[in-house]
Amino acid sequence: MLNSHLEAILSELSAREPIFHRREFGTSREDLLKMTADDFWEIGASGAVYDRNFVIATLLERYQSPEPDDLVCSDFTIRQLAHGLYQLNYVLQQPGRRTRRTTLWRKTNEAWQIVFHQGTVISEPYSAS
Repeated sequence: MLNSHLEAILSELSAREPIFHRREFGTSREDLLKMTADDFWEIGASGAVYDRNFVIATLLERYQSPEPDDLVCSDFTIRQLAHGLYQLNYVLQQPGRRTRRTTLWRKTNEAWQIVFHQGTVISEPYSAS
C-alpha cells in the first residue's frame, strides 16, 4: 500500500502517460526539451536505443498527425528510487500490441522531467503477478 505522498505522485505522473502522447503537456521543441532531461534516452519495444535528439525529431514529425485515441494504460505502479526520482511502470495496450513500460521521472524545481523510458513487448499471455 502506498503512502499518501506516493499516491499523489502516482496520480500526477500516470496522467502524463503514455509519455509524448499527452499533447496537452506540449508539442513544441521547447516543450520537449523542457520535459526531458539533458541526458534522456529510451529503449524502444524493438530493443533499439534512441537519444534525446532522435526522439524529439521523431515526435515533431508525429505531432503533425492526429493523436490515436486507442491507447489504454493500466496496472500502474510507482516506487521512489532517490530523492525526487521515481520509477513509474504500467502496461500500454495498443491495437495489436501490448507492452510493459517504465519511465524514470525526476522532479526539478520547475517541473517533472523524463530521464529514461523503456517499452517491452509482452509476448506471452498477460499475468498481473
